[in-house]
Amino acid sequence: MSGGGFHVHGPHDHELEHAAQHEPAGMAGQLAVITAILATVGAMFAYMGGATQANAGLYKNTAAIKKTEASNQWNYYQAKSNKQNLAELAIELAPEARKPFYTDEIKRYKQEKAEIMAEAKKLDAESAEWDKKSDAQMHEHHRWAQATTALQIAIALAAIALLTKKRWLEYAVLGVSAIGVALGGMAWLHL
Repeated sequence: MSGGGFHVHGPHDHELEHAAQHEPAGMAGQLAVITAILATVGAMFAYMGGATQANAGLYKNTAAIKKTEASNQWNYYQAKSNKQNLAELAIELAPEARKPFYTDEIKRYKQEKAEIMAEAKKLDAESAEWDKKSDAQMHEHHRWAQATTALQIAIALAAIALLTKKRWLEYAVLGVSAIGVALGGMAWLHL
Protein backbone atom coordinates (compact mmCIF):
# COMPACT_ATOMS: atom_id res chain seq x y z
CA MET A 1 0.00 0.00 0.00
CA SER A 2 1.26 3.43 -0.71
CA GLY A 3 0.14 6.77 0.47
CA GLY A 4 1.99 10.06 0.63
CA GLY A 5 5.19 8.62 -0.91
CA PHE A 6 5.40 5.82 1.64
CA HIS A 7 5.31 2.23 0.31
CA VAL A 8 4.82 -0.91 2.42
CA HIS A 9 5.36 -4.36 0.97
CA GLY A 10 3.05 -7.19 1.98
CA PRO A 11 4.52 -10.62 2.75
CA HIS A 12 3.23 -12.03 -0.53
CA ASP A 13 4.92 -9.21 -2.51
CA HIS A 14 8.24 -10.15 -0.98
CA GLU A 15 7.71 -13.85 -1.86
CA LEU A 16 6.79 -13.05 -5.46
CA GLU A 17 9.85 -10.85 -5.89
CA HIS A 18 12.03 -13.52 -4.30
CA ALA A 19 10.59 -16.24 -6.54
CA ALA A 20 11.05 -14.11 -9.64
CA GLN A 21 14.69 -13.48 -8.77
CA HIS A 22 15.58 -17.01 -7.69
CA GLU A 23 13.36 -19.25 -9.85
CA PRO A 24 15.31 -21.19 -12.44
CA ALA A 25 15.06 -19.34 -15.74
CA GLY A 26 11.89 -20.27 -17.59
CA MET A 27 11.20 -23.37 -15.52
CA ALA A 28 7.45 -22.80 -15.50
CA GLY A 29 7.37 -22.21 -19.24
CA GLN A 30 9.51 -25.25 -19.94
CA LEU A 31 7.36 -27.46 -17.77
CA ALA A 32 4.20 -26.16 -19.43
CA VAL A 33 5.53 -27.02 -22.88
CA ILE A 34 6.84 -30.40 -21.72
CA THR A 35 3.51 -31.21 -20.08
CA ALA A 36 1.57 -30.28 -23.22
CA ILE A 37 3.83 -32.47 -25.36
CA LEU A 38 3.60 -35.36 -22.90
CA ALA A 39 -0.19 -35.09 -22.78
CA THR A 40 -0.38 -35.15 -26.58
CA VAL A 41 1.96 -38.10 -26.98
CA GLY A 42 0.24 -39.86 -24.09
CA ALA A 43 -3.13 -39.43 -25.79
CA MET A 44 -1.75 -41.05 -28.96
CA PHE A 45 -0.25 -43.90 -26.93
CA ALA A 46 -3.55 -44.42 -25.11
CA TYR A 47 -5.39 -44.55 -28.45
CA MET A 48 -2.96 -47.15 -29.79
CA GLY A 49 -3.28 -49.15 -26.57
CA GLY A 50 -7.06 -49.19 -26.92
CA ALA A 51 -6.87 -50.12 -30.60
CA THR A 52 -4.52 -53.04 -29.99
CA GLN A 53 -6.68 -54.27 -27.12
CA ALA A 54 -9.77 -54.17 -29.35
CA ASN A 55 -7.88 -56.01 -32.10
CA ALA A 56 -6.76 -58.66 -29.63
CA GLY A 57 -10.38 -59.24 -28.61
CA LEU A 58 -11.54 -59.48 -32.21
CA TYR A 59 -8.74 -61.88 -33.10
CA LYS A 60 -9.48 -64.03 -30.05
CA ASN A 61 -13.14 -64.11 -31.05
CA THR A 62 -12.22 -65.18 -34.60
CA ALA A 63 -9.98 -67.91 -33.13
CA ALA A 64 -12.89 -69.18 -31.04
CA ILE A 65 -15.17 -69.23 -34.08
CA LYS A 66 -12.59 -71.18 -36.10
CA LYS A 67 -12.12 -73.58 -33.17
CA THR A 68 -15.89 -74.16 -33.04
CA GLU A 69 -15.97 -74.80 -36.80
CA ALA A 70 -13.09 -77.25 -36.42
CA SER A 71 -14.90 -78.98 -33.57
CA ASN A 72 -17.97 -79.31 -35.77
CA GLN A 73 -15.82 -80.92 -38.46
CA TRP A 74 -14.28 -83.33 -35.95
CA ASN A 75 -17.78 -84.28 -34.76
CA TYR A 76 -18.79 -84.86 -38.38
CA TYR A 77 -15.65 -86.97 -38.82
CA GLN A 78 -16.64 -89.03 -35.77
CA ALA A 79 -20.15 -89.56 -37.17
CA LYS A 80 -18.68 -90.84 -40.44
CA SER A 81 -16.36 -93.13 -38.46
CA ASN A 82 -19.36 -94.56 -36.64
CA LYS A 83 -21.13 -95.17 -39.95
CA GLN A 84 -17.98 -96.79 -41.33
CA ASN A 85 -17.78 -99.03 -38.25
CA LEU A 86 -21.40 -100.07 -38.74
CA ALA A 87 -20.73 -100.83 -42.39
CA GLU A 88 -17.71 -102.93 -41.38
CA LEU A 89 -19.87 -104.83 -38.91
CA ALA A 90 -22.62 -105.21 -41.50
CA ILE A 91 -20.19 -106.71 -44.01
CA GLU A 92 -19.51 -109.48 -41.49
CA LEU A 93 -23.20 -110.13 -40.83
CA ALA A 94 -24.73 -109.53 -44.26
CA PRO A 95 -25.41 -112.19 -46.86
CA GLU A 96 -22.87 -112.47 -49.70
CA ALA A 97 -25.11 -110.57 -52.12
CA ARG A 98 -25.09 -107.44 -49.88
CA LYS A 99 -21.33 -107.45 -49.09
CA PRO A 100 -20.33 -105.44 -52.21
CA PHE A 101 -22.75 -102.67 -51.14
CA TYR A 102 -21.16 -102.41 -47.68
CA THR A 103 -17.66 -102.59 -49.18
CA ASP A 104 -18.51 -99.57 -51.35
CA GLU A 105 -19.97 -97.79 -48.31
CA ILE A 106 -16.75 -98.35 -46.35
CA LYS A 107 -14.69 -96.88 -49.24
CA ARG A 108 -17.04 -93.89 -49.46
CA TYR A 109 -16.84 -93.23 -45.70
CA LYS A 110 -13.04 -93.44 -45.77
CA GLN A 111 -12.89 -90.89 -48.59
CA GLU A 112 -15.37 -88.56 -46.88
CA LYS A 113 -13.48 -88.86 -43.60
CA ALA A 114 -10.20 -87.87 -45.31
CA GLU A 115 -11.83 -84.71 -46.72
CA ILE A 116 -13.46 -83.88 -43.40
CA MET A 117 -10.17 -84.42 -41.54
CA ALA A 118 -8.32 -82.10 -43.92
CA GLU A 119 -10.93 -79.37 -43.36
CA ALA A 120 -10.84 -79.87 -39.57
CA LYS A 121 -7.04 -79.62 -39.50
CA LYS A 122 -7.16 -76.50 -41.68
CA LEU A 123 -9.65 -74.87 -39.29
CA ASP A 124 -7.54 -75.88 -36.27
CA ALA A 125 -4.50 -74.24 -37.90
CA GLU A 126 -6.49 -71.07 -38.65
CA SER A 127 -7.67 -70.96 -35.03
CA ALA A 128 -4.09 -71.28 -33.78
CA GLU A 129 -2.97 -68.50 -36.14
CA TRP A 130 -5.71 -66.15 -34.89
CA ASP A 131 -4.69 -67.00 -31.31
CA LYS A 132 -1.10 -66.01 -32.10
CA LYS A 133 -2.27 -62.73 -33.64
CA SER A 134 -4.37 -62.03 -30.54
CA ASP A 135 -1.44 -62.76 -28.23
CA ALA A 136 0.80 -60.44 -30.27
CA GLN A 137 -1.79 -57.66 -30.07
CA MET A 138 -2.11 -58.10 -26.31
CA HIS A 139 1.66 -57.89 -25.92
CA GLU A 140 1.66 -54.71 -27.97
CA HIS A 141 -1.27 -53.38 -25.92
CA HIS A 142 0.73 -53.91 -22.72
CA ARG A 143 3.66 -51.95 -24.19
CA TRP A 144 1.34 -49.06 -25.12
CA ALA A 145 -0.17 -49.15 -21.62
CA GLN A 146 3.29 -49.09 -20.02
CA ALA A 147 4.29 -46.15 -22.22
CA THR A 148 1.09 -44.27 -21.37
CA THR A 149 1.58 -44.91 -17.65
CA ALA A 150 5.16 -43.63 -17.77
CA LEU A 151 4.01 -40.43 -19.49
CA GLN A 152 1.25 -39.96 -16.92
CA ILE A 153 3.83 -40.29 -14.15
CA ALA A 154 6.03 -37.75 -15.94
CA ILE A 155 3.10 -35.30 -16.12
CA ALA A 156 2.49 -35.74 -12.38
CA LEU A 157 6.20 -35.16 -11.70
CA ALA A 158 6.04 -32.01 -13.83
CA ALA A 159 3.27 -30.65 -11.62
CA ILE A 160 5.27 -31.44 -8.50
CA ALA A 161 8.39 -29.86 -10.04
CA LEU A 162 6.43 -26.73 -10.85
CA LEU A 163 5.03 -26.48 -7.34
CA THR A 164 8.28 -27.22 -5.55
CA LYS A 165 10.53 -25.43 -8.07
CA LYS A 166 13.08 -28.22 -7.82
CA ARG A 167 15.29 -28.47 -10.88
CA TRP A 168 16.18 -32.10 -10.17
CA LEU A 169 12.46 -32.98 -10.48
CA GLU A 170 12.44 -31.41 -13.93
CA TYR A 171 15.26 -33.77 -14.86
CA ALA A 172 13.22 -36.65 -13.41
CA VAL A 173 10.34 -35.55 -15.67
CA LEU A 174 12.64 -35.77 -18.67
CA GLY A 175 13.99 -39.16 -17.58
CA VAL A 176 10.58 -40.75 -17.01
CA SER A 177 9.37 -39.17 -20.28
CA ALA A 178 12.28 -40.78 -22.11
CA ILE A 179 11.32 -44.16 -20.63
CA GLY A 180 7.72 -43.64 -21.75
CA VAL A 181 8.74 -42.68 -25.27
CA ALA A 182 11.12 -45.66 -25.43
CA LEU A 183 8.30 -48.00 -24.40
CA GLY A 184 6.08 -46.40 -27.03
CA GLY A 185 8.81 -47.00 -29.60
CA MET A 186 9.02 -50.63 -28.55
CA ALA A 187 5.26 -50.93 -28.99
CA TRP A 188 5.46 -49.28 -32.40
CA LEU A 189 8.20 -51.74 -33.44
CA HIS A 190 6.22 -54.69 -31.99
CA LEU A 191 8.96 -55.56 -29.49
